[in-house]
Amino acid sequence: MQKVTVIGAGTMGNGIAHVFAMHGFQVSLVDVAQSALEKGMATIEKNLGRMVAKEKISEADMKATLGRITTFTSLETGATEADIVVEAATENENLKLKIFQEIDAYAPQGAILATNTSSISITQIAAATKRPAQVIGMHFMNPVPLMKLVEVIRGYATSDEVAATTMELSKRLGKTPVEVNDYPGFISNRILMPMINEAIYALFESVAGVEEIDTVMKLGMAHPMGPLQLADFIGLDVCLSILNVLFEGFGNPKYAPCPLLVNMARAGKLGVKSGEGFYAYQPGSKELVVADSFRRK
Repeated sequence: MQKVTVIGAGTMGNGIAHVFAMHGFQVSLVDVAQSALEKGMATIEKNLGRMVAKEKISEADMKATLGRITTFTSLETGATEADIVVEAATENENLKLKIFQEIDAYAPQGAILATNTSSISITQIAAATKRPAQVIGMHFMNPVPLMKLVEVIRGYATSDEVAATTMELSKRLGKTPVEVNDYPGFISNRILMPMINEAIYALFESVAGVEEIDTVMKLGMAHPMGPLQLADFIGLDVCLSILNVLFEGFGNPKYAPCPLLVNMARAGKLGVKSGEGFYAYQPGSKELVVADSFRRK
């Protein structure tokens, strides 16, 4: 297994392409927008440059890694030789189902079809193909080059062989794979999202401010990042989408998204990617500043 197709050149997609290429795989990076591919490749080069500056890799390693990535705007041409396809498109169920129908049509018959979804049913995605036994979840964590975990999710029909191969493949990437079964939110988001939602409720109910909530969790619970900052980092629209999947999947009101989260997502206050969420973000600045809406009067 040496040839990988990664679908989506955004934050997760370019990170996944980066890691595969750095570990010797030939990578086809596919996105419908040429501008997204250019931005994705610029991000990969920038992140590799940081690794060179920290002396984690050499300049030669950086050039070799970039040389292993080829970009495509067509899935038909980008997936024809893949041993594994990793889909990392936007967390939208209908979009992913459509993409997997296309992957099924264009990828070689023996290829593993993996999705980086953080919440959508692997079984449902697999049902959009004619080879559900070859479909599996491969949920990387953000930022992909730094985070060690890969959540490997078996769908109802995923074969033992595909699951074992995916576990070994994750280890080849220097990751620690954890195998879980296909239930809403899997493990990572089934536990993480209710915590983030409860932190938003605490803010909504004026129990404490943004900085106070995050400080309690960082200093009291040894979390590297507070839940509100983490929500901004993930994207409030993504958090809302995952909570809706959990709520619909389990029917338990404990997963119901906080009204404040719903309103912020509707207003386009999505966190880092929009420039404002619970905190305000300025390009090039590392200072963490609470958004005007949540500053203490």
